[in-house]
Amino acid sequence: MRGRTASPPANRRRLTLGGQTNEGRRAVSDQRGGSPTLEMVAALAGVSRATVSRVVNNSPKVSVRVVERVNEAIASLNYVPNRAARTLASRRTRTIALVMPESTAKLFSDPFLASVTQGIALHLADTDYTLTMLIASDDTPEKTQRYLLGGNVDGALVVSHHSGDHSLGEVSRTLPVVFGGRPLAAGGALTYYVDVDNYGGARAATEHLLGRGLRQHGTIAGPQDMPPGLDRLAGWRDALDAEGLDSTLVECGDFTPESGAAAMIRMLDRGRPLDALFVANDQMAAGVYSVLHERGLAIPANIAVVGFDDNFYGATATPPLTTVRQPSNEMGAKMAEVLVRVIEQRDVPRVTVLPTELVVRGSAG
Repeated sequence: MRGRTASPPANRRRLTLGGQTNEGRRAVSDQRGGSPTLEMVAALAGVSRATVSRVVNNSPKVSVRVVERVNEAIASLNYVPNRAARTLASRRTRTIALVMPESTAKLFSDPFLASVTQGIALHLADTDYTLTMLIASDDTPEKTQRYLLGGNVDGALVVSHHSGDHSLGEVSRTLPVVFGGRPLAAGGALTYYVDVDNYGGARAATEHLLGRGLRQHGTIAGPQDMPPGLDRLAGWRDALDAEGLDSTLVECGDFTPESGAAAMIRMLDRGRPLDALFVANDQMAAGVYSVLHERGLAIPANIAVVGFDDNFYGATATPPLTTVRQPSNEMGAKMAEVLVRVIEQRDVPRVTVLPTELVVRGSAG
C-alpha cells in the first residue's frame, strides 16, 4: 500500500556484528569525515546516546557487558568525550591552577619551586585534573582573582606567597585553595596549607653549630614578608636565646645567590666577630661562599656554614654544604592531594607539616 512503510521482519531489523547494527555501521560510515562523536560511538556499540553518556560518566547503572561494548567502540573510534559539555553538566572544569606570585625569571631558576611543581604535576598525572600555571607577579592581583573566581578552575595551589598577597586570601573564601607554606594573609578558618618544619629545621641547624662549641653566630635570613623567612629566623633566634647568646647579627636576602652575597658583604663590613653562620637557603649560601672565598676566610675553619634546602647548590659547593633537607617534591604532591580531596568534599586536615632533616657535610661537620 502506498504511503506506508512496512516494518522489516524481526530477523532483519537488527543484524549485529559485535553489538553494531547495520544502521550503526552506516551512521559511522556517513560521519567518518569529522571527529568522532557521541552519536557515532552509540551507533557503533548498538546502544543509545544516553547509554554512552552514562558509561563516559562512570554511571553504575550500566551492565558490565554494555560498558565493555561502549569502551570497545570508544577505543575503535579514538573518541574523546566533550570536556566542555561534561563541565556544564557537572559544574566541574577538572582544572587546577598553580599560582606563583613570583617573577618568571625566579620561577625557572629556583630549584625549590621547580621541585614543588614537579611533585604537584606527578600527583595530578594520576587523576582526571589538568594543571594550569599562573605567574601572578606578571598580572595584577585583580586579574588573577577574576580568573580564579570566573569558573575557569575547580581550585588553586599557591606557592611562594608573600604577606602582601591579600587577594589570594580572599579567593580562598570562595574557591578551594591550598597554600604551600603557612599563609600570612588568608581566609582564616577556611585555609588549607602544607608546610615543612621551617622553625624546627632552623633550630636544629643552629643547635648543631652550638654543639661544635661555636658561640659567635650570625644569620642570612630570608624575606621577612614570607613564612619561611620568618619561621627560620625565629628558629635560629630561639636556639641562641636558650643558650643566652647574642642573636642580633642578622642580614636579609631574597633567597637568591646574589642577595646572599650582598648580605654577607654587609655582615662582614659590620666588623663583628663571627664563627658560625646559618643561611636560610642553599642559594643564598652559594653567594655567601663566593664572598668568604674572596675575603680569604676558610669554611669551616674560620666560619662554619649551614644552609637550608639540600639541593644542587649545596651538594656541589666546596666544601659540601651542611644543610637542612626539606621534602619539596613530597610537599608539592601533598598539596595536590589535599586540594583534590577538598574539591571532592572528602575529609582532609587543614594543616599538614612535613618533617625536615639535618644533612651534615664538610661546611660544618
